[in-house]
Amino acid sequence: MHDLIIVGGGPAGVAAGVYAARKQLKTVLISEEIGGQSVVSEGIENWIGTPKISGADLAKALKDHLEALKGDIVTLELGERVASLEKTGDDFLVKTKSGKEFTGRSVLIASGASRRKLAIPGADKFEHKGVTYCASCDGPVFAGQDVAVIGGGNAGFETAAQLLAYAKSVTLIHRHKDFKADPVTVEKVSAHPNMRVIRHAEPTAVMGDQFVTGLTYLDKDTNETKELPVTGIFVEAGVMPSTDFAHGLVDFDPVGHIVTDPRTQRASIEGIWAAGDCTDELYHQNNIAVGDGVKAVEDLYLWLKKR
Repeated sequence: MHDLIIVGGGPAGVAAGVYAARKQLKTVLISEEIGGQSVVSEGIENWIGTPKISGADLAKALKDHLEALKGDIVTLELGERVASLEKTGDDFLVKTKSGKEFTGRSVLIASGASRRKLAIPGADKFEHKGVTYCASCDGPVFAGQDVAVIGGGNAGFETAAQLLAYAKSVTLIHRHKDFKADPVTVEKVSAHPNMRVIRHAEPTAVMGDQFVTGLTYLDKDTNETKELPVTGIFVEAGVMPSTDFAHGLVDFDPVGHIVTDPRTQRASIEGIWAAGDCTDELYHQNNIAVGDGVKAVEDLYLWLKKR
């Protein structure tokens, strides 16, 4: 029996693990890997205390910090994905897809989110054949080529900035008239001579033979369908919370985020907390996720001591 089961190994989960170790809570952290979504980023410039750090280096720093403090009190179960979460009397049972089971007096869900797929004809067919969801992984393959980025948030513009280092041209397509990205980022990336931005447009289909040759999009201002010849399509269309294993147990918002009390990170059922991108937190960022994880452990520690 554990005092705490942490589901997830991103910034929120690792922060919770560090604080659980400091408070001597018998804890198990279950995750496929340490690092979260940012592990694929070439350069993170808003991680407080570090002007710029790669996703791989951030993941290593998070793991090193946890390894240095965990001792015998925090156990890491890496390479595991949670399949279900159940309440058993006053405690909880977590089952992984590999068949392992863990019991705990409290649970912190920090399972993050996964990338939203491009849901248009041809997108599935040409995934890994020109359609990709990871610029850091696949970008260099498209050196000297014309590519497109789908998405107008910070992730979309940061992906475009990476690609401009080696692509012949980058065209960013955004479905709305206004961008969600920070104005400074938009201005900096848009100023590049090989950068083109198309606003208020909806991708409609991916074209190709064996590999991508282009995409079509609807110009919402003119209601015309237009064609963009590109050999690579990088999708940054947002993320979906990874919370299926907890459905039916706690309350969710319409998208699938776990509803929490922002003062404590408590979920709707006694004994469960949630932190980071899997929650209905207004802003989903690494720094905020860390704060959520710390806040949750501070609160659940007091809750455990009163049981």
